[in-house]
Amino acid sequence: MNTELISIEKRESIKEKIFIIRNQKVMLDFHLAEIYGYSTSAFNQQVQRNIEKFDEDFMFQLTRDEYRFLRSQFVTLEEKIDGKGHYSKYLPYAFTESGIYMLMTVLKGELAIEQSKTLIRLFRGMKDYIFAGNTYVTHNEFNKALLSIDERFKETNLEIKSIKKNLITKEKFTKVINELTDNKIKKDYLFLNGNKIEADIAYQSIYAKALKTIYIIDNYISLKTLVLLKNINVNVQVIIFSDNINHGLHKIEYTDFTKEYPSINITFKITNGVFHDRYIIVDYDTKNEIVYHCGPSSKDAGNKVGSVNKVNDNIIYHPIIDKLKDNKELEI
Repeated sequence: MNTELISIEKRESIKEKIFIIRNQKVMLDFHLAEIYGYSTSAFNQQVQRNIEKFDEDFMFQLTRDEYRFLRSQFVTLEEKIDGKGHYSKYLPYAFTESGIYMLMTVLKGELAIEQSKTLIRLFRGMKDYIFAGNTYVTHNEFNKALLSIDERFKETNLEIKSIKKNLITKEKFTKVINELTDNKIKKDYLFLNGNKIEADIAYQSIYAKALKTIYIIDNYISLKTLVLLKNINVNVQVIIFSDNINHGLHKIEYTDFTKEYPSINITFKITNGVFHDRYIIVDYDTKNEIVYHCGPSSKDAGNKVGSVNKVNDNIIYHPIIDKLKDNKELEI
């Protein structure tokens, strides 16, 4: 047996080996064996020879569920390996503060007594700590955490009140639904960022923001898709990513469009079946970048009521857009 006195530096790491089991602070036999300089089996042999000294409130064996739960909560708590290189099948013993005190009478020698004294002092020092989140914190730290949670709870309540204030009422929602489903009403508008606007004007207002590029991701395109671009800045490059499903845009239509609007620079690339949703990206990868998620295809602007909404987190779309830019050209 060869061990050293527990140093001040090691005391903090030993605190991490004090667990709460059955509502009391305990240490496990293999951790104690390491501290006292024994193998786990030799340590337990010494205890078993004096088992009459270790009542259940001094020492108890963990159940399989307790040990499994403990290991799931503490990733550093690994299953021990026996002397033959096999995983040990036994369930460890847990020692309470009283049990560690009793170890002084079992593990003979001045060094063992000093180790036990240090461990007992650690246990007693832990009375000012609370076990929370798989670790020990002081009462002061715990109270600060509670105050922080309380502040966040208040902020969340304020946010919920703000959301409720801006929620559409049942009456207004019913009116909107009736408008959308009434066949007598001409459906020539959409909702752009929540505001009702004439459909063609909505798309044209988006395209007017572009200074360098417009990327349109839409598998369903037609001549209408191109016509909505007729008033864009002549310096803007347009790339339409589409598989042109159902051949909505014909080559002759595209040829006639380029003759009428020769200054508009449009190229086509396939999406290769990756996208179902539709997007418009204005001035990609610049300070002016805006990403819109579109409900209907722009070719259906005025025919179907839908919504076009600005996306808040543009960056998550960049890897997909970069991949699309490498796709093959679409043959109309």
